[in-house]
Amino acid sequence: MNWVMLIIAGVFETGFAFCLGKARYATGAEARWWMTGFFLSLAVSMFLLYKAVQTLPVGTAYAVWTGIGAAGTAIAGILFFREQADFWRLFFLATLILSVAGLKFVSE
Repeated sequence: MNWVMLIIAGVFETGFAFCLGKARYATGAEARWWMTGFFLSLAVSMFLLYKAVQTLPVGTAYAVWTGIGAAGTAIAGILFFREQADFWRLFFLATLILSVAGLKFVSE
């Protein structure tokens, strides 16, 4: 169950980065809504990370959490913010995802 919480925490980390990116281009009330989404996603992500590290090794949990967030944010950037998707970026993104999966498989 703690691995599930950790994965969800990583998804919410992607969510807060996405909201921050959207707020950057918004103004007025729209920017405030994106910032509200940012703070809610941040709070949920941190809480779930906190719950996960109560039973998982903190180093592994933190690495997995940041890896999911980094990979998710890079994918969101490609899909929603028109960031480049060249071979090397996708190659290193794939190695990041494989590394995160590897940490899960070698952890107790």
